[in-house]
Amino acid sequence: MSDRARLAIYWAAGCGGCEISVLNLHEQLLDVIALADVVFCPALVDTKRADVEAMPDAGEPGSIDVCLLNGAMRTSENIEMAHLLRRKSRVLIAYGSCSNSGCVPGLANLTGVEDILRTVYTTRPSGDNPGGTVPRQHIPVTEGALELPLLAERVVPLHEVVPVDYAIPGCPPEPAATAPVLTGLLHALTTGGELPPPGSVLGAGPSTVCVECSRRREGKIITAFRRNHLVDPDPELCLLEQGLVCMGIATREGCGALCPAVNMPCIGCYGPPAGVRDQGAAMVGALGAAIDVAPAVGTGDDGPAAYADSVLDGIPDWTGSLYKFSLAASRVETVANRHRARGEHHAPE
Repeated sequence: MSDRARLAIYWAAGCGGCEISVLNLHEQLLDVIALADVVFCPALVDTKRADVEAMPDAGEPGSIDVCLLNGAMRTSENIEMAHLLRRKSRVLIAYGSCSNSGCVPGLANLTGVEDILRTVYTTRPSGDNPGGTVPRQHIPVTEGALELPLLAERVVPLHEVVPVDYAIPGCPPEPAATAPVLTGLLHALTTGGELPPPGSVLGAGPSTVCVECSRRREGKIITAFRRNHLVDPDPELCLLEQGLVCMGIATREGCGALCPAVNMPCIGCYGPPAGVRDQGAAMVGALGAAIDVAPAVGTGDDGPAAYADSVLDGIPDWTGSLYKFSLAASRVETVANRHRARGEHHAPE
């Protein structure tokens, strides 16, 4: 066995926070560097795609031992790099919410690429583009031609493109959980130790954020939903019971319930807990069970349903609230889903 492993970190369609989370290991980053050489990480070191292409395939001497691939699959370049890094990596990890479930980039699946380009480049109120110019795939220049990647019609998580060995959730993953996971994997790979079962979710538990949350739950039912900025919540009582859309009941544990600890509802960044495929649907079920319909009793057959609807109207953005981090991995049908079913992709004109 080699004394040092080879570590790669790649950034696909995401914000860059996952790279920062690795740097935020602080002094524990020294433990990682003691076990591995960073052989590919465009955001941090001067390495190129050609360097990866020249590496041996996975399992051969000199290949990548562990690759943290963060970001959703949005462009043809993302997809090509995913296939390349899968071929070169002994262990490929979907690192962060974007690679696990699409995250915020996945909200683009609510519309099509043409609508997105039109909104961003030609119709937005803050824009100044009288010619209606949009990006082109091929751009001639003096030296030859520049080429932009193709935009996929649907954002997908990494596991829909290539097989993934492990997942580390979070937006971004908490460094306190990432450090022992990463050092443990690197140590096992260099010493011949035992690895976690394939498909494991690492750095997080199977249950929900509620088990980590110290807030008091009184079992009260909800009579109205309120916007965060309109409420000064009780710092000790369950935020959901106070009518705030706290996703903790439908979100995997692992963050330490950091948001509720500072009087903010959980927004769901760790994705669904074990055994739950659709995070938003799980939250809908939880909300439905918690609504108080007693005031509508005796108002006719449609009364309770109409009353429940009026309570739920207090949530102005269902998708942005319940599917902010998981739409691309959910069962929700969108325009982009139907395009994908026909195998269509779109390139800028």
